[in-house]
Amino acid sequence: MGYEWIVIGVIVVAFLVWGPSKIPEIARGFGRARREFEDASRGLTIPSAGTTSVLASEGSADPLISAAQRLGVKTEGKTRQEISDEIVKAAKP
Repeated sequence: MGYEWIVIGVIVVAFLVWGPSKIPEIARGFGRARREFEDASRGLTIPSAGTTSVLASEGSADPLISAAQRLGVKTEGKTRQEISDEIVKAAKP
């Protein structure tokens, strides 16, 4: 008995047990679960821009750091979001 027959048998049994209307719902559920798992896995391997620390250096080409330096905001050891928040505070009258 080949692998193909086992797959066909499982499909036929699933079709008889759950019926034709329930199988697409089950497949969508598996698809969503797989997508969420892949998104979570990708999130663990790729750091987001908001969580990485920024090391400020003089003459940096980053416009965010340049703006912060012009306003007198210290950028060392802060995330991009923290720098952005401080720029907004410093720019308010």
